[in-house]
Amino acid sequence: MVKVAIAGGSGQVAREVIDALIATKKHEITILSRTEATSKTFPPAGTKWQAVDYSDIPSLTAALQGTHTVLSFIQLLSDPEQTAQKNLVDAAVGAGVKRFAPSEYGSKGTVDMPWWHGKEIVRGYLRAINEEEDVLEYTLFQPGLFLDYTAFPHKTSKYLDPLQTVWDFKNRRAIIVEGYEEAVMTLTTVADLAAIVALAVGYEGRWPTNGGIRGNRVTVSQIVEIGGRVRGAPFAVEKVRLDDLEAGELKTSWNLEAVHHAVAQEDAAALLKMVSIGVLTSCTKGAWDVSDELSSLFPDYQSTSIEDFHRGLWEGKRS
Repeated sequence: MVKVAIAGGSGQVAREVIDALIATKKHEITILSRTEATSKTFPPAGTKWQAVDYSDIPSLTAALQGTHTVLSFIQLLSDPEQTAQKNLVDAAVGAGVKRFAPSEYGSKGTVDMPWWHGKEIVRGYLRAINEEEDVLEYTLFQPGLFLDYTAFPHKTSKYLDPLQTVWDFKNRRAIIVEGYEEAVMTLTTVADLAAIVALAVGYEGRWPTNGGIRGNRVTVSQIVEIGGRVRGAPFAVEKVRLDDLEAGELKTSWNLEAVHHAVAQEDAAALLKMVSIGVLTSCTKGAWDVSDELSSLFPDYQSTSIEDFHRGLWEGKRS
């Protein structure tokens, strides 16, 4: 059993992971938050809640005393310079924390995805503090894109809200970059991510820095083929040119409509266009071809296949 601190623990992905950790019945879990607990249902039974000030490194250090592992889920968009996470790293080092996982939970690369620029800041900070000597073991939990998002508008997990992707299973359509039909995507359910994170927390060996979690490694053309099989009709595919995308142009008849809850409504349209373009172009550059370096440590764990996931979801449904 180890003591685990969860930073940003009220977020959707964090809550999926917290439930998986609680289910192991092995760890002492403390949820760190900028606010006091206000809900009768959160924090869940079996956890502790601690209000912290991420701008106060000494108090953060005190809060982390005796902690073995820190998992960060701090929202990147709310802190462009990533001051909170950098302070959390400093506090973890000061408190003698053994393991740290920054707020990742997506692609391995961030090229053409400015909304994830904060990940590069924190990655660089972690590399720098370990440059002369190994002071903090860390891993980057990277499951690729959550497979659950391709189920839009259906909610397939307890906490993760549905979000649209350029592979629209509901309406049997997809957007693909012309000439990059074999570009690779990694798709992993949030439940599989949470399970692997829980296994990693209990893992007694050293964490690999590259925390790749490969639920499914598929090409974009395979996603479309699978979609046609499980939905009973071929997808309508719109192909876009890479040079148009890189010029900021999305020449399609449709685009995403559902925006993340952390985004202001007045910023939604611009961000949705940016996300579509960013995911499409970054995919052509290998950003979503996640390794299985972490998940391969647990060969007995069987991740959910994309085809099984969608067959179970859409069977008997028309929309």
